[in-house]
Amino acid sequence: MLAQFADKLQPPAWVVDEAVNRLVLFLNHVLQGEPEGMARLARQKGQRIELVWDRMQLQLSPTPAGLLERGHFEGFDLRLTVTEETPVSLASALARGDKPKVRIEGDVQLAAEINWLIDHVRWDAEEDLARLIGDAPAHTLAQAARQAMAALRSFVVQPPGRGLRTGSAA
Repeated sequence: MLAQFADKLQPPAWVVDEAVNRLVLFLNHVLQGEPEGMARLARQKGQRIELVWDRMQLQLSPTPAGLLERGHFEGFDLRLTVTEETPVSLASALARGDKPKVRIEGDVQLAAEINWLIDHVRWDAEEDLARLIGDAPAHTLAQAARQAMAALRSFVVQPPGRGLRTGSAA
Protein backbone atom coordinates (compact mmCIF):
# COMPACT_ATOMS: atom_id res chain seq x y z
CA MET A 1 0.00 0.00 0.00
CA LEU A 2 2.85 2.36 0.84
CA ALA A 3 4.50 1.54 -2.50
CA GLN A 4 1.30 2.43 -4.37
CA PHE A 5 1.09 5.72 -2.49
CA ALA A 6 4.75 6.49 -3.28
CA ASP A 7 4.15 5.73 -6.96
CA LYS A 8 1.42 8.35 -7.07
CA LEU A 9 3.55 10.94 -5.25
CA GLN A 10 6.23 11.50 -7.86
CA PRO A 11 7.75 14.98 -7.99
CA PRO A 12 7.55 16.91 -11.26
CA ALA A 13 10.36 16.18 -13.74
CA TRP A 14 11.81 19.69 -13.38
CA VAL A 15 12.20 19.21 -9.60
CA VAL A 16 14.06 15.94 -10.10
CA ASP A 17 16.22 17.53 -12.82
CA GLU A 18 17.19 20.47 -10.59
CA ALA A 19 17.87 18.17 -7.63
CA VAL A 20 20.24 16.12 -9.80
CA ASN A 21 21.99 19.30 -10.98
CA ARG A 22 22.48 20.34 -7.35
CA LEU A 23 23.80 16.86 -6.51
CA VAL A 24 26.42 17.10 -9.27
CA LEU A 25 27.44 20.58 -8.03
CA PHE A 26 27.77 19.19 -4.50
CA LEU A 27 29.86 16.22 -5.68
CA ASN A 28 32.18 18.59 -7.53
CA HIS A 29 32.46 20.82 -4.46
CA VAL A 30 33.52 17.81 -2.38
CA LEU A 31 35.95 16.64 -5.08
CA GLN A 32 37.63 20.05 -5.14
CA GLY A 33 38.72 19.44 -1.56
CA GLU A 34 40.71 16.34 -2.61
CA PRO A 35 43.33 17.00 -5.34
CA GLU A 36 44.28 13.30 -5.56
CA GLY A 37 40.65 12.43 -6.27
CA MET A 38 40.48 15.05 -9.02
CA ALA A 39 43.70 13.69 -10.56
CA ARG A 40 42.27 10.16 -10.54
CA LEU A 41 39.06 11.34 -12.20
CA ALA A 42 40.97 13.40 -14.79
CA ARG A 43 42.71 10.20 -15.92
CA GLN A 44 39.26 8.75 -16.63
CA LYS A 45 38.01 11.75 -18.65
CA GLY A 46 35.31 10.99 -21.16
CA GLN A 47 34.29 7.68 -19.57
CA ARG A 48 30.55 7.15 -19.18
CA ILE A 49 29.34 6.32 -15.65
CA GLU A 50 25.75 5.38 -14.99
CA LEU A 51 24.33 5.27 -11.45
CA VAL A 52 21.01 3.45 -11.10
CA TRP A 53 18.69 3.00 -8.14
CA ASP A 54 15.09 1.90 -8.44
CA ARG A 55 13.69 4.09 -11.23
CA MET A 56 16.32 6.80 -10.85
CA GLN A 57 19.22 7.01 -13.25
CA LEU A 58 22.16 9.45 -13.24
CA GLN A 59 24.71 9.60 -16.03
CA LEU A 60 28.05 11.25 -15.27
CA SER A 61 31.31 11.73 -17.10
CA PRO A 62 34.68 12.81 -15.65
CA THR A 63 36.07 16.01 -17.17
CA PRO A 64 39.72 16.81 -18.00
CA ALA A 65 39.70 19.01 -14.85
CA GLY A 66 38.89 15.99 -12.68
CA LEU A 67 35.31 16.96 -11.92
CA LEU A 68 32.03 15.38 -12.95
CA GLU A 69 29.58 16.57 -15.55
CA ARG A 70 26.11 15.32 -16.10
CA GLY A 71 25.70 13.32 -19.27
CA HIS A 72 22.97 12.10 -21.55
CA PHE A 73 24.38 9.17 -23.47
CA GLU A 74 23.63 5.71 -24.78
CA GLY A 75 25.58 2.86 -23.24
CA PHE A 76 28.07 3.09 -20.41
CA ASP A 77 31.64 2.24 -19.49
CA LEU A 78 30.63 1.60 -15.88
CA ARG A 79 27.18 1.00 -14.42
CA LEU A 80 26.67 1.00 -10.65
CA THR A 81 23.25 -0.30 -9.65
CA VAL A 82 22.27 0.15 -6.00
CA THR A 83 20.51 -3.07 -5.02
CA GLU A 84 19.02 -1.83 -1.73
CA GLU A 85 15.31 -2.12 -2.42
CA THR A 86 13.86 0.47 -0.08
CA PRO A 87 14.88 3.97 0.97
CA VAL A 88 14.77 2.75 4.60
CA SER A 89 17.29 -0.05 4.00
CA LEU A 90 19.52 2.33 2.05
CA ALA A 91 19.34 4.98 4.79
CA SER A 92 20.05 2.44 7.51
CA ALA A 93 23.10 1.10 5.66
CA LEU A 94 24.42 4.64 5.29
CA ALA A 95 23.65 5.48 8.94
CA ARG A 96 25.67 2.43 10.02
CA GLY A 97 28.56 3.72 7.93
CA ASP A 98 28.24 0.82 5.49
CA LYS A 99 28.48 1.11 1.74
CA PRO A 100 25.16 0.27 0.11
CA LYS A 101 24.99 -2.99 -1.83
CA VAL A 102 25.89 -2.29 -5.45
CA ARG A 103 26.03 -4.40 -8.62
CA ILE A 104 28.97 -3.34 -10.79
CA GLU A 105 29.10 -3.77 -14.56
CA GLY A 106 31.81 -2.54 -16.90
CA ASP A 107 35.35 -1.17 -16.77
CA VAL A 108 37.32 -2.60 -13.84
CA GLN A 109 39.87 0.24 -13.71
CA LEU A 110 37.14 2.89 -13.65
CA ALA A 111 35.31 0.92 -10.94
CA ALA A 112 38.54 0.83 -8.88
CA GLU A 113 38.95 4.61 -9.20
CA ILE A 114 35.34 5.24 -8.17
CA ASN A 115 35.81 2.89 -5.21
CA TRP A 116 38.95 4.85 -4.19
CA LEU A 117 36.93 8.07 -4.31
CA ILE A 118 34.19 6.55 -2.16
CA ASP A 119 36.75 5.33 0.38
CA HIS A 120 38.91 8.46 0.57
CA VAL A 121 36.98 11.59 -0.39
CA ARG A 122 34.91 13.13 2.39
CA TRP A 123 32.93 16.33 2.69
CA ASP A 124 34.36 18.61 5.34
CA ALA A 125 31.07 20.15 6.42
CA GLU A 126 32.71 21.82 9.41
CA GLU A 127 35.10 23.74 7.13
CA ASP A 128 32.24 24.90 4.89
CA LEU A 129 30.20 25.93 7.92
CA ALA A 130 33.18 27.82 9.39
CA ARG A 131 33.27 30.02 6.27
CA LEU A 132 29.71 31.09 7.05
CA ILE A 133 29.61 31.41 10.84
CA GLY A 134 33.20 31.23 12.07
CA ASP A 135 35.42 28.50 13.46
CA ALA A 136 34.17 28.16 17.05
CA PRO A 137 30.42 27.98 16.30
CA ALA A 138 31.08 25.64 13.36
CA HIS A 139 33.14 23.34 15.58
CA THR A 140 30.39 23.28 18.22
CA LEU A 141 27.67 22.49 15.65
CA ALA A 142 29.82 19.84 13.96
CA GLN A 143 30.55 18.20 17.31
CA ALA A 144 26.82 18.09 18.12
CA ALA A 145 26.11 16.59 14.69
CA ARG A 146 28.79 13.92 15.22
CA GLN A 147 27.25 13.01 18.59
CA ALA A 148 23.79 12.80 17.02
CA MET A 149 25.12 10.53 14.24
CA ALA A 150 26.88 8.32 16.82
CA ALA A 151 23.61 7.99 18.74
CA LEU A 152 21.74 7.18 15.52
CA ARG A 153 24.37 4.57 14.55
CA SER A 154 24.17 2.92 17.97
CA PHE A 155 20.39 2.79 17.65
CA VAL A 156 20.50 1.36 14.11
CA VAL A 157 23.13 -1.30 14.84
CA GLN A 158 21.74 -2.32 18.23
CA PRO A 159 21.57 -6.16 18.43
CA PRO A 160 18.11 -7.82 18.45
CA GLY A 161 16.57 -8.14 21.88
CA ARG A 162 18.46 -5.11 23.23
CA GLY A 163 16.06 -2.47 21.99
CA LEU A 164 13.29 -0.67 23.80
CA ARG A 165 11.14 -2.90 25.94
CA THR A 166 7.39 -2.75 25.94
CA GLY A 167 5.02 -3.85 28.63
CA SER A 168 5.54 -3.75 32.37
CA ALA A 169 8.30 -5.30 34.45
CA ALA A 170 7.22 -8.02 36.84
